[in-house]
Amino acid sequence: MTRRSLLASVLAVTALVTVTSCATLGLEHPPTARPALPTVEKSAPARPSAPVASPVLTDAQAHAALITGTDLGEPWTPTRGAATWRDGMLKATTPTADCRKLLDGLYSDELLGAPPRAVVALDDADTGAQLRYQVSDRRPADVDRTLAWLKTLPQKCARFTAKAPDGTVLDATVTEQPLPEVGDVRQGLRVTLTDWDTDGDPVALALDVAAVRAGRDAFALTNGGLTDVPNEATQAAVQLGVQRLTQVRKQGRVQV
Repeated sequence: MTRRSLLASVLAVTALVTVTSCATLGLEHPPTARPALPTVEKSAPARPSAPVASPVLTDAQAHAALITGTDLGEPWTPTRGAATWRDGMLKATTPTADCRKLLDGLYSDELLGAPPRAVVALDDADTGAQLRYQVSDRRPADVDRTLAWLKTLPQKCARFTAKAPDGTVLDATVTEQPLPEVGDVRQGLRVTLTDWDTDGDPVALALDVAAVRAGRDAFALTNGGLTDVPNEATQAAVQLGVQRLTQVRKQGRVQV
């Protein structure tokens, strides 16, 4: 075989192998195709992460979340001082542990435990009632445990006796109080402490009690007096409280 014939045979075999290999792999590259350049995948531009709200309200946010006399309207105004019945009757004590814990929390404005983050007091000059509102910074799980405990009090403390600072024995009752269905978890109570004057007429301190958790925030309030308690103020304060916390949290996210 001549050199030219041998070269032609080698080229023919090489072409056959190349075609066969491509066919076996399912490829259909023409013999003159240039090698494919490596593909570089472009990653999608990173999206800005949504701002994460702080788990705890700042001091400014806590105070902004407080309700005001303007929120409730007339006749509610900023308080002129603690109501006389707070020391005279609400500072009572009792040997029953759960009932004593309730009275202590009401008197100290620590119904949800620990000093509150912010507190405000409002007076109703027409009825002599006083509304005290507190924003808490406790963890949601701790708040929920306190709310679950409050729910047991209409049974545990349905009726008991308490001794006022002057030694007067008070007849106390605790009943459940409906609240607007706002927030995530809530509990309402009506606490009544009754004394009798020298003529045998009852003198009763009635307190609306409400505690609400909305998301990671919570508040509690008492609305009480020695006459008829304006329950509509309690209901309005609960709804306004949740709205105010929602606004404060929303503004905080926008500012982040």
